[in-house]
Amino acid sequence: EWPETGRLALYLLGLRATCPSPEPGPQRSLVTWLKYYLEEDWAGSRQHGHPLNGYYQYSLGVLALCVHRKRVREEVIRRLLVAEQHGRFGHIGGSAVDTEAVAALAFACLERERLVGARLAAELRAATRRTRRRMVEAQGRDGFFGNVYSTPWAMQVFIATDTCRMQPAYGRAMAALLENLDAFTTAATVAQVLPVLHGRSYLDIASMRCQEEPDTLTPISPEPPPEVVGNKMVRLVVECPEPRCPQHRLYDQPVPVPAGASLLDVLRAATAQGPPNFTFDTQDTPQGPFLSQVLGLEARQRKRSYWQLLSAPSTSLQMGVADYRPRDGETLILRLSEW
Repeated sequence: EWPETGRLALYLLGLRATCPSPEPGPQRSLVTWLKYYLEEDWAGSRQHGHPLNGYYQYSLGVLALCVHRKRVREEVIRRLLVAEQHGRFGHIGGSAVDTEAVAALAFACLERERLVGARLAAELRAATRRTRRRMVEAQGRDGFFGNVYSTPWAMQVFIATDTCRMQPAYGRAMAALLENLDAFTTAATVAQVLPVLHGRSYLDIASMRCQEEPDTLTPISPEPPPEVVGNKMVRLVVECPEPRCPQHRLYDQPVPVPAGASLLDVLRAATAQGPPNFTFDTQDTPQGPFLSQVLGLEARQRKRSYWQLLSAPSTSLQMGVADYRPRDGETLILRLSEW
């Protein structure tokens, strides 16, 4: 089974960063497949008005092609420009920072690598400036652009456009990031934050001189996290909006778990305690397990629905189900939402 647009794009970005053999072979085939997926994604817009896999993955695809110095049809680029100009990157109840940032990186890359004409380059430059300005205006009191995971993407935009030194918002974001590095626990999230800590962006991959790169990669054995003794009680709530669910609140039960349990452990414990019976399912992603189904209700990307993770009453969790560790007495809400 072939991966979706975003996963293939991330793979190609990683492949370029590892300095592959000069012989094109399989790499050329993957680039061709990525171009095909971008067109397949956009075919869904005729029915839905947006790419089937969303603007985030679509932007990643354009960025990956640019880093590999492959020309992209002007129509493909303009689809992203129009979405940026009309504010179509956002979704209900969430932040659009990560999508805006990836699109801005793609715009900056296309301009830097001179893969577009002068007129289109000027439009891309203006779109990048608008995105950067929105990020500054939307920066939270905690210093993050959106949340802890979208912040490295936003910071890469400042780095790629050489504006981080003149922007105080960048310094505040870096301070917040350094205080929350323990949130980055998967290979995919570390890959987003690591370039920023070295003052680099994904655009730097395109200009790497591979013959000068030393082979310094050595495997490490991470230390297991310290064991936490005792137990805690977490209240688990499942909500589904009308008219899809007339009942609205589908589940509301306290769940006892060990003191060091993650949200994923809470969900597993809930399935074992019943009644009422609790069921859920996850899908593996580069960022870790993604909550795809709760009580038989599916979150489908193509229908722009997802399970929003909240700490009561309305605080969005900054981590995934496998990484977030709830406090004793905390109420966690799984809410079926649209974006």
